[in-house]
Amino acid sequence: MDGFLSFVGPLFWGLIVLSALVFVHEGGHFLAARLCKVRVTEFFLGMPCRWRLSHVSRRIGTRFGITPILVGGYAEICGMDPTSAPSAPRVLAYINAHGVADVEDIARDLELDEQEAMNACVSLLGWGSIAPRYVAEKGERPGGSYYPTRYASMSRDAQGNTLYDGQVFNRAEASVEGESWSSSLSDDVLYAQERSHTYIGKGFWKRAFMLVAGIAVNVLVGFLLIVAVYAVIGVDVAAPEARIGMVSPDTPAAEAGLSAGDIVLNVGDASVGSWNEMVEELSGHKPGSDVKLTVQHEDGLREVVDVHTGDDGQLGISATTTRVRLSFIEACSAAFFSIVQSALVVLNLLNPAHTMQILNSSTSIIGISVMSSQAAAAGPATFLNFAAMISLSLGFMNLLPIPPLDGGKLVIEIIQAVTGRTVPLKVQTVISYIGVGLFILLFLYMMRLDILRFVL
Repeated sequence: MDGFLSFVGPLFWGLIVLSALVFVHEGGHFLAARLCKVRVTEFFLGMPCRWRLSHVSRRIGTRFGITPILVGGYAEICGMDPTSAPSAPRVLAYINAHGVADVEDIARDLELDEQEAMNACVSLLGWGSIAPRYVAEKGERPGGSYYPTRYASMSRDAQGNTLYDGQVFNRAEASVEGESWSSSLSDDVLYAQERSHTYIGKGFWKRAFMLVAGIAVNVLVGFLLIVAVYAVIGVDVAAPEARIGMVSPDTPAAEAGLSAGDIVLNVGDASVGSWNEMVEELSGHKPGSDVKLTVQHEDGLREVVDVHTGDDGQLGISATTTRVRLSFIEACSAAFFSIVQSALVVLNLLNPAHTMQILNSSTSIIGISVMSSQAAAAGPATFLNFAAMISLSLGFMNLLPIPPLDGGKLVIEIIQAVTGRTVPLKVQTVISYIGVGLFILLFLYMMRLDILRFVL
């Protein structure tokens, strides 16, 4: 039972930290998309899964919910897939006119290849322009491995707006989903209007804003957590003098007769005036060696004590701490310093001279889980400070210019904006595959390090 709890405990805290921080990251993308009037069909805590709890917003149509795979979250922003479907305007008009239509009928009546008709439906589904209909007799279901073969028109008002379009959607005059809907707009004009509600239908600056919003939210969350820790909760710091706060049983310090409340005045011949000075002096002695400590007991008596350090060089003592709260300005300064340091660490990943050093000091989900559990056991301040560091790291890691990270997508957007030409989809796909492969290798490398550090 103890072994089970020792495994589940760190896993629980690791999932809590990562899921919450990835969720707020995706929340940044979601909020930015809505500010840019881009449709968002789903926003979930947890990764996509067949089994989920959800609720559809009556105001914007977005499905909010939670899945059992709590290793992050996702926001389905319409139009993130740059794949084009030339027949999509005609297919959209056909589905609107019929209310509900099968791909087979669409292909036959519009004289299209069935795969071409399916590609158009998939593209329109990704834009929130049509709704799926699952045919149970064909084994179709939500969350299945294949797209459905039947689609329905969306509920639309006279201007063609859908519930996904929020406040501009006029409910009073809207059609019902799956009902035939006609418009005075031509097929191409309606299609262009639909495109304007998607990511790819926006200009460079709005797309860039949507990409960096998740990163910005992670940095903001990290900043606020650090400010809260330093200014509200406070942090425990060692007392000014080298006063022992606790002596662990069956340790060199306990065997030497040291007790809580004793003040260390000298380590060998060197006088020490603070806990940090004492630690620095002790670090100069080899593990397993004898150390003479001059201590002052609580009754004022002084004594020279011989302590035989353990094989790890530790004495088994901890400092007397006091809780300190910084002013708001000081806390903001500390948070800003942490942001700069986190950015520099991630930036050094791109410097070949420091890449391996940074990787060897980094951690995977295993290390994050173990350290999350340790931080939670140490108290709220330590746990929140740890979460802040992970949030900052997550944000700046996503800024790396490597697809499919947000930074990699931003680089592609910048190239397209400067050159005035679209980067071919095949090129984007190949680069993304390379990026995914690279991150899989890095994940396996860091997981191996974590197993050696925390498991073996």
